[in-house]
Amino acid sequence: MKQNRLLRAARMTAFAAAAVTVSLGAATMSHAADIPNKTLVYCSEGSPAGFDPAQYTTGTDFTANTFTVYNRLVEFERGSTKVEPALAESWDVSPDGKTYTFHLRHGVKFQTTSFFKPTREFNADDVVFTFERMLDPNQPFRKAYPVQFPYFTDMGLDKLITKVEKVDPYTVRFTLKEVNAPFIQNMAMEYASILSGEYADQLLKAGKASDINQKPVGTGPFILRSYTKDATIRYDGNPDYWKPGAVKISKLIFSITPDAGVRVQKLKRDECQVMSYPRPADIATLKADPNLLTPSQAGFNLGYLSYNVEHKPLDKVEVREALDMAINKKAIVESVYQGAGQSATNPMPPTQWSYDKSLKSAAYDPAKAKDLLAKAGFPNGFEITLWAMPVQRPYNPNAKLMSEMIQADWSKIGVKAKIVTYEWGEYIKRAHAGEDDTMLIGWSGDNGDPDNWLGTLLGCEAINGNNFSKWCYKPFDDLIQKGRTTNGQEARSKIYTEAQQVFAQQLPFSPIAHSTIYQPTSKKVVDMRIEPLGYARFDGVSMK
Repeated sequence: MKQNRLLRAARMTAFAAAAVTVSLGAATMSHAADIPNKTLVYCSEGSPAGFDPAQYTTGTDFTANTFTVYNRLVEFERGSTKVEPALAESWDVSPDGKTYTFHLRHGVKFQTTSFFKPTREFNADDVVFTFERMLDPNQPFRKAYPVQFPYFTDMGLDKLITKVEKVDPYTVRFTLKEVNAPFIQNMAMEYASILSGEYADQLLKAGKASDINQKPVGTGPFILRSYTKDATIRYDGNPDYWKPGAVKISKLIFSITPDAGVRVQKLKRDECQVMSYPRPADIATLKADPNLLTPSQAGFNLGYLSYNVEHKPLDKVEVREALDMAINKKAIVESVYQGAGQSATNPMPPTQWSYDKSLKSAAYDPAKAKDLLAKAGFPNGFEITLWAMPVQRPYNPNAKLMSEMIQADWSKIGVKAKIVTYEWGEYIKRAHAGEDDTMLIGWSGDNGDPDNWLGTLLGCEAINGNNFSKWCYKPFDDLIQKGRTTNGQEARSKIYTEAQQVFAQQLPFSPIAHSTIYQPTSKKVVDMRIEPLGYARFDGVSMK
């Protein structure tokens, strides 16, 4: 298992090792006049690790690839967790709940670029290619470009989907091993973005399969034109987009600006018109600017501290309890979130159905924590690494400050924490490989289903993916599997409530806080929506 993680870590560096600047050229746009000649600049927080959505799991990646370049069979409505038809116009479910038949949309075109000119429209072959690549280790394209698909495997879809068949050019049938209650919600997620089978064949023949991660082709609203790592991403509006009127800007530019304070200044100077993740300390300044809007809503997110249970002494529940009890979470919420967050007790937010209101966090008690450590065999504490994210995320506006506060709290019980950080892509890659002892991380819900929290973050199948704690506990995992195969929200809620109680007893990570989400924009921007699932979207957005 360790070897698999190391292989995966090596593979994920492939994109980072590529040329820093990728220029993709601009395709000739015969219908460009149909798109308003407007430019929107987005001050984003970091560079994407790549442009192949199935490989990645972070909002930084998804904003840059999934919701610009690609579409899925079904999608979430803008600003909502409600699923709507997309590349599939409709779908049928068999009486036994194990067969899903998708009826595909006609007339959808893949993007024309300087490096690919499609000879056919989107059809069933593209859907089959997209999913066979993730399902079959011997699929030719996957063998030529052997990467991991963390979301797909974290949710057990590699075992759940037994067959993907082309019924006819515009019908695809998925056969499942067992009933899976969140299947349609899961199909709207980023990993399920549909790739061009024709483009993949071209890359395979040219011996350039890895270009799919640097030179993407999709059916989405924007065409990637160039990417300069840590600087800019440039997109053109897609003149052939299948949703009439959805593309309302001809140029979309990501100005990659890791410092939140600098993002604020750029927004105030109109160097960008939308910015990501403001610091709580900047909200008052933003609200006072007459040229800006600062809408907000309760975040569908969780910031937490994970314990790598494969590293001693974190394999002991008593040690994890002691570390948790030693953290002054109230002080963290006050100092880090500054009124824009609430203390967390569960592995999911209060707005998620099945949330167990009865769970309570252990009280802050350094003396009791020290006693627990002594009983666990560590009267003098121990040394440990504490990883802190280099970027602001929806669930954690200042990981550096949070890590320093936790470090100070732990020192009071004899635990010496060395704070470690890396560039964001490297941070995630090394965490997947299990290099950390403890780390600050978090999650914004992806599909509105409890399984997206409990299964994706804590299930045994997610150990090589988003289960950063590397925690596999059979009583908990059995409940997760049961929840997936049970129909009905009430019945599933009972299962997930029990799972949350098991989590609280074992504490593979410490929930810290749920943050309020702010989306600062220029007043020139029209209909930019806060996405509850943690990314930014620019289809449907226009400029005055």
